[in-house]
Amino acid sequence: MAETTTVCAASTNLGNGDRAALLQQAKEQAVILVVDDLDINRFLVARTLQQEQVRFLEAASGAEAIQILENEPVDLVILDQMMPGMDGLECCRRIKAGRHTELVPVLMVSSMNAVELEIAGIGAGADEYLHRPFHPDLLRARVRALLRHKMALDRLEESEGLLVMLAQSVEQRDNCTGQHCERLASLSVNLGASLGLSRQDLLSLQRGGYLHDVGKIAVPDAILFKPGALDDAEWKVMRNHTVIGEQMCKTMKCLRPVLPIIRSHHERWDGSGYSDGLRRHEIPLLARILQLSDIVDALTSARPYKRAFTTAEALEIMRSETARGWRDPELMAAFTAMLENSVAESLGHMSRLLSAS
Repeated sequence: MAETTTVCAASTNLGNGDRAALLQQAKEQAVILVVDDLDINRFLVARTLQQEQVRFLEAASGAEAIQILENEPVDLVILDQMMPGMDGLECCRRIKAGRHTELVPVLMVSSMNAVELEIAGIGAGADEYLHRPFHPDLLRARVRALLRHKMALDRLEESEGLLVMLAQSVEQRDNCTGQHCERLASLSVNLGASLGLSRQDLLSLQRGGYLHDVGKIAVPDAILFKPGALDDAEWKVMRNHTVIGEQMCKTMKCLRPVLPIIRSHHERWDGSGYSDGLRRHEIPLLARILQLSDIVDALTSARPYKRAFTTAEALEIMRSETARGWRDPELMAAFTAMLENSVAESLGHMSRLLSAS
C-alpha cells in the first residue's frame, strides 16, 4: 500500500516541533483512497489534487482497497471501474454494503464514455461518475463537493454519538440498569427482524434502544430514584421525559425515524398511556416493539424493590397486562413466541454440551 500526503514532502527542512505539527495536521486531513490497477492513473489523480491538502492512500485492486478500508478511516474513494479481478462495480457494492463504509463517498472513473457503464456505476452505489480524460478543474470540483458532504455526515455522526453518550449517562446514574440500553436494542432488533422489518426500521430500533430515555437527563435524581410512589407533580415531571427526549433529537435529520419511538414508547393499546393518549394502531409500530422489549428487560432485572423475574414469569405478567388492554395482543404473541423459541434453543444447546461432555 502506498501512502502520500501533500504536507510531508515540504517538511525536510523543518525543526522537530514544526515537523510534529505538520504530522498532526496530516492526521487531521481528509483521506482519499485512489483505486486503480495502473500506476500512472493513480499518479495523475494525486498530481491533479496535490494542492487540495489531502492525504492519499493507494490500492492497485479492488480486493486491496477493501482490505485498506477495513483498517483505515477514509473520507473519499476514487475508484476505477474497469480493473482485473474484483472490478470497480463489485468493489463499490462492497463499500456501500459495509456498515462502517456505507457513508464513504465513491467517485467512479472510467476510460470508456458509455451511458450503459455510467448507469452501471451509479447503480452499484457510486456517488459521482467521471470519464477520462477529465478536466483537472472538474475533478477538483467533484472531490471538494464530495468531501464537503462527507464532512457534514461526520458532524451528524458526532452529534448522534453525543446524544448516545448522554443517554448512557442517564443509564449510569442508576447502578441497577447497567447495560439496559444494549439489551433493549438487541431485543428490539431481534423482534423487528422476526417480523420482517426493513433494514432502516431495524437501525431505528437499534438507535431507539439507546435513545428512548435520553429525556430523563432532565429529570431530577430525587424523582428518578425516589423509592416510593411519585405524587402528581412528580409524575408529571417524569412523564415529560418522552417529550424532552424528542425535542433533543428532532434537529437531527438522521434521527427522525427514531422520534416516534422516543415519544410514544409509553403509550398503551387502550389509550391510557402517555405522552399523547394514542390508541391501538395510532401507536407507531416501532414504539410498540421497543415497549415490549423495555418491559421484559425491566421485569427480568433485579431492583432494590424486587427480585429479577424469570422470562416465563415476566411473560405471564405481560400477558396479564395485555388482557387488561395495555399491550398490542398480536405483537405480544409474536414477542412471546420469539422469546420462548430463544429459551428452547438455549436449553437445547446446553443439553448438547452436557451430552458431549
